[in-house]
Amino acid sequence: MSESMSEQPDDTRLLDVFLRLMRELRQHYDASAKDIGLTMSRARVVTRLARMEGATQAELSAAMGIEAPSLKRQLDALDEAGFIERRGLARDARKRALFLTEKGKSSKVSFYLEQISADLLAGVSEEDQAVTRATLQTITQNAVKLGFK
Repeated sequence: MSESMSEQPDDTRLLDVFLRLMRELRQHYDASAKDIGLTMSRARVVTRLARMEGATQAELSAAMGIEAPSLKRQLDALDEAGFIERRGLARDARKRALFLTEKGKSSKVSFYLEQISADLLAGVSEEDQAVTRATLQTITQNAVKLGFK
């Protein structure tokens, strides 16, 4: 006989809720973003790059908290699809700066993600958002530590 939600320990219920939220967000985004032509991961890159144009891959990787090889695959796909471009840096020919193309700027990705955020947080007070953000940051730091044990 399986445990009902109310019979599960509190720590697994929180994890279950979080995993369900992530699953729902990904499914909703992927279904809605077909017209934009981006996955959720690539849309995150475009959105962050919109705030960091001219950043190097290493800088963008650090800001997003993703491994450089994973980001490189996303950047290659975005470059091929015409959302971003790489330009050489005058100060270091080995490095390339990242910029959105006109297609990337006009893709409405940032607007779409902002709208999802507003819809998801509707009715959630600023105070609750701050507490949730702090809690999730602590959980994220704990998850990072799991890799070092």
